[in-house]
Amino acid sequence: MADEFMKGLGIFAGASLAWMVLAGWYRTTSFESSRQLIAAPPENPDGVFNAIGIFLNDVFFWMAIIGPLTFWVLVPALRRAQESLADESS
Repeated sequence: MADEFMKGLGIFAGASLAWMVLAGWYRTTSFESSRQLIAAPPENPDGVFNAIGIFLNDVFFWMAIIGPLTFWVLVPALRRAQESLADESS
């Protein structure tokens, strides 16, 4: 059970850090603004690497949410269900 927790925590920490870095680059218009990290990204990125960075920003955001939930909720629930099905069949 501890290994699932650490996998989820690692995914959460890594994806959150990557999201914050990319959001700081692409979603912060001014450091004096109250909408840091949550402003809309540029609509027409000027280059392939900027378009990839904006895309990865969304990928890391959802990975930071769905990744830990998978290891903290879904995997233990599936193991519990598998154990209960094995108990019923024997």
